[in-house]
Amino acid sequence: MKQRERPYSCGIDAALDVVGGKWKALILWALSTGTQRFGNLKRLVPGVTEKMLIQQLRELEHDGIISREVYAQVPPKVEYSLTERGVSLNTALTALGAWGNENMVHICTVKGVNAPVH
Repeated sequence: MKQRERPYSCGIDAALDVVGGKWKALILWALSTGTQRFGNLKRLVPGVTEKMLIQQLRELEHDGIISREVYAQVPPKVEYSLTERGVSLNTALTALGAWGNENMVHICTVKGVNAPVH
């Protein structure tokens, strides 16, 4: 994992360092329903490549946000789940998700993206 070159300027800076990027928040959201195996996580996070999912899972594990449990069996079985710190981070992200839902039409309009169909 890459070492930061400067100290955090505030709590948001620290939090975004942990959850920043396109995939981490989506991975955390997928794990909010409970323990998941790798293949299921890949299905729950559409568009993520296997390489990127592995990288993001490793970073989240390193930061203490998720835990990885490997079962000694054939074929190998690996499960991912949120740690207590990950659950609290997901709680914080809930408000951000609600804001995104409330403002989805506007965001899609200004970004030139088609709004999702419900």
